[in-house]
Amino acid sequence: MGIYKHNFSNLEYFILEIDKEVEIMSTNSCIKNLLKFICLLQKNSLNTCSLDAGCTKPFLGPTINNTCYNSRVITLYKRNGEIFEATYTDTNGNINTSSLFRVSDVNDNCCTLLILTNNDNEYSSTGQYITINISCICAIKCLEDVVIENLCERR
Repeated sequence: MGIYKHNFSNLEYFILEIDKEVEIMSTNSCIKNLLKFICLLQKNSLNTCSLDAGCTKPFLGPTINNTCYNSRVITLYKRNGEIFEATYTDTNGNINTSSLFRVSDVNDNCCTLLILTNNDNEYSSTGQYITINISCICAIKCLEDVVIENLCERR
């Protein structure tokens, strides 16, 4: 896996090569680029070690660990500074809200998110998705890298 930085006409481009998959991202939309980066990491989870931290860490999981993480849990913030929340229906038919998400797909200016829950410090999938307009989001907070056992990805 390599991250290569190039400069074209005063625009920086990053070429991320993960398992021979190449994704080109323009830094004109940092939120979109970061969501794409997280999505690629999750789709190509590798068990590697690095001293990097934060949202741009090039793998999932802590720096020294033998666990293969499959998800980077995020929280999103709207332009007005409020935490973005989505509603979901639990297994008992109750309607709840969550601000915990896993990036499932990024396409043009839309991002599909898997809604997550956190019960007793264990993240799990609700099995429900929401698609958002990326331009409505102004900040991303990466919470932690985890293994989500009941992960059911859309194909």
